[in-house]
Amino acid sequence: MPESRAASGADPGPEHGAGLPGLSLADPAYRAAIVELLGVISYGELSAFERLAEDAAVAPGLDDKLALASMAATQVTRVTTLHDRLRSLGEDPVAAMAPFREAVDSFHRHTAPADWAEGLVKAFVGDGLANDFYREIAAHLDPETRELVLTSLADDGTQAAFVVDRVRALIAADAPAGGRLALWGRRLMGEALVQAQRVAADRDALAALLTGGLGGAGLDLVALGRMFTRLTERHQQRMTDLGLEA
Repeated sequence: MPESRAASGADPGPEHGAGLPGLSLADPAYRAAIVELLGVISYGELSAFERLAEDAAVAPGLDDKLALASMAATQVTRVTTLHDRLRSLGEDPVAAMAPFREAVDSFHRHTAPADWAEGLVKAFVGDGLANDFYREIAAHLDPETRELVLTSLADDGTQAAFVVDRVRALIAADAPAGGRLALWGRRLMGEALVQAQRVAADRDALAALLTGGLGGAGLDLVALGRMFTRLTERHQQRMTDLGLEA
């Protein structure tokens, strides 16, 4: 099954521009924002690795275990790339991730899947929304950092295709499960949006980057509203891809 536009980030939104060449890491405020952004994405990828490994442990078949283990390994590679960039900036990757541990871990505590099917939906819907949020922020970065962020969030379609195939097969075998998983997907959407807003609001440098405090490059309130509308639309497309009602 081909990768959905929602999963791949192929939506023609602002994140697919060329970045903002006027921004420079020589600016202490902008540099701080980049360190925070790379830190939160790194911790998100590390958490994704942990969850995929947990999902692999309860996978019903060996082929499922292998697929999820491969996806988990990809997350580690992404974290390594982001950490290399942080070190090149003279930053400690662990210190950069630390401020975001509570928020990300809290999200996962509140959205612990009850079974294999919920875990798959969470990997597709929850991670997809988080990645879309960071792609939106990438529109306000210098071209080099923007490219690094987009590359770290890229999916060749393998994970999306795997989850869509498995969830649709589960629904075909157990139609009532579709209603339960649809409710689960809606809950994930709400929790993920709260987390995204919390992350942006709790960190001054990230908030300044997103809302225009760094060279006026960010979004005003109207543009922020449009951004969250785009996030919602992509969530709805993912739910459709899974065969679930948003």
